[in-house]
Amino acid sequence: MSLLVHQSRLDTSMEALFSSTLAVAIAEIGDKTQLLALFLAARYGRPYLISLGVLVATLVNHALSAWLGAWLVDVIPPHWVPWIISGSFVAIALWLLVPDKEDDDLGRFANYGPFVATLVLFFLAEIGDKTQIATVILAAKYSADFWMTIAVITGTTLGMLIANIPVIFAGKWIMDRLPLNIARKAAFVLFLLLAVLTLVQMT
Repeated sequence: MSLLVHQSRLDTSMEALFSSTLAVAIAEIGDKTQLLALFLAARYGRPYLISLGVLVATLVNHALSAWLGAWLVDVIPPHWVPWIISGSFVAIALWLLVPDKEDDDLGRFANYGPFVATLVLFFLAEIGDKTQIATVILAAKYSADFWMTIAVITGTTLGMLIANIPVIFAGKWIMDRLPLNIARKAAFVLFLLLAVLTLVQMT
């Protein structure tokens, strides 16, 4: 019996990892943080330092977001949780249809070099962003134990890297050829599917 329970938890953790990676990687396409990564790469031309800044900023931001999501599940009445999570996925799906705009102002952080500028600006840009909200909701959905929360943090961080690293290294060439409207519609469909699956699995 314990082996079956262990296998079930492993399967759920893998589902959390895969869902989080896919959801954030698609949601990040055309997002303001991806546009920020493009601008930072064009400004500094130091792709490895910028990538490291994105990694650290995302890990910290998404770890805090995931723990918030896991905590919210503990304080919200259980019968509300599936509907709140599902409704949040629908809200993100609709939000994804609205294109973001690039902000070219790096402010005073530009003087501290590519790593510090990326770390600070990426962390700040993620606050209240689609991918941060998605991380909170995914963590709330997969909040059964510590390792599932870790799977969500790992998945959302991987998703951010998958979406941003090519932009940092290949920048404008990719963005000029990437059909952002199609990407946004794909993300819209993905989050609607997550909303439906949440209701099916949790009710």
